[in-house]
Amino acid sequence: MIIRKIFNPIAVVRYMRWELAASTFLSTAVYFLYHNQPLGKISIPFSLAAILGSALAIFLAFRNNNSYNRWWEARTVWGNIINNSRIFARQIIANADSALSSGKVSAEQINDYKKGMVYRQIAFTHALRLHLRGQKSLDELKHLLPKEEFEHAVQKQNIPNYLLFVQGKRIKDGMKMEILGAFDNISLEPTLAGFNNFQGACERIKNTPLLRQYHFFTKLFLWVFMAILPFALITDFSKMGAPALMIPLSILVAFVFGVMGKVGEVNEDPFENRITDIPMSAMSNTIERDLKEMLGESVLPPKHGPQDGFLF
Repeated sequence: MIIRKIFNPIAVVRYMRWELAASTFLSTAVYFLYHNQPLGKISIPFSLAAILGSALAIFLAFRNNNSYNRWWEARTVWGNIINNSRIFARQIIANADSALSSGKVSAEQINDYKKGMVYRQIAFTHALRLHLRGQKSLDELKHLLPKEEFEHAVQKQNIPNYLLFVQGKRIKDGMKMEILGAFDNISLEPTLAGFNNFQGACERIKNTPLLRQYHFFTKLFLWVFMAILPFALITDFSKMGAPALMIPLSILVAFVFGVMGKVGEVNEDPFENRITDIPMSAMSNTIERDLKEMLGESVLPPKHGPQDGFLF
């Protein structure tokens, strides 16, 4: 996620290099061909470029609006994962601690159970992040899971879903051991089911692209607009006695439309580990720090902060 308010101009130019290169070439070519007579005095009425630009703006507005909605939904889902992870940890810790007064379970058993459940929830958030980004660095989970469970998990196709499955089984085990009360499952199960729904929402965004026809026609209209714009501007600037001004202004207009198109394009997919994506690493880190602190641990992982104006 981009935090900085002012962008590096060089980085922006590099980001838009193909569009800028094409616009520069077309504008320069039209200028020289027009004034060296190979094209004669052929030009296109500016009204045609204006009409096409209006159609392009409609496509860009629709696409950018829907792209932002996808991005914001992804951020909202991960905000819910943070909140519900805290709720789940609080429920486990509070319910397990209340079993100590019964004398049926030792403090060591209770602490081991709490730590196992909370650590597995932390592992779920890290596993979901890796799953959505298509990353295979599963060693991040090794310190959070028992050795045998980790070995089973890494063999699964959908690791976060498997960890939620284990959480459900461990809740039942906690009730059998009387660490959890007979009715604690009533409050814990909806919270656990919520994580399944959040994962499903993320996978829906990840696996369902924005309508491809909007992507195709937006790209097509953008390149057609860039191609005819110099022909539409050359006559007017020639009448003004400054035909060379057509080149930078044509590039500027194409740059504006190109940036609008790029913004919508990158926001469509918020889980690709790019600087424009939602900061899942930082949010996973927040969950790990908060839940470990709820367990009473004082040694916490370093807090993830922005790097050069970007939060990952």
